[in-house]
Amino acid sequence: MSDEATPVPRIVVGVDGSESSREALRWAVDQAKLMGAVVDAIIAWEFPTAWYGLAPPTDKDPADYRKQALDILHQTVDEALGPGPGRPVELGLVAAHGHPAAVLLDAAAGARLLVVGNRGHGGFNEALLGSVGQHCVQHAPCPVVVVRGPGQGT
Repeated sequence: MSDEATPVPRIVVGVDGSESSREALRWAVDQAKLMGAVVDAIIAWEFPTAWYGLAPPTDKDPADYRKQALDILHQTVDEALGPGPGRPVELGLVAAHGHPAAVLLDAAAGARLLVVGNRGHGGFNEALLGSVGQHCVQHAPCPVVVVRGPGQGT
């Protein structure tokens, strides 16, 4: 018998403030309760994109973008799970710089599950699965669960 402790299973969930990501977070927490797992809620942030090859004007420090992302993450978690302590599972909140798909795939290394909503804040709302979810389904190092937001059918 080994003296090493068995690591606690980990579920990674992508959060972007959308209703679909709130549903994904709720699902991940429910699954974590069943598995005895912890949940890492991840939000990705990026600098504003360039305009026709020019950098957009900004006076923000990179820390401002990270703080804004963390504010969205905390608000989304409170909306999905209720405010404050006493949540049913251990919950890690992470704001990471990078493209959302790349951030989630990196975070999913060693995880039992990666959970994403089917649609984020992208502009093509008629698509069944958003580009981040599609990329995660195709490239994740672990199983991926895609959760549909409310009112999106079965």
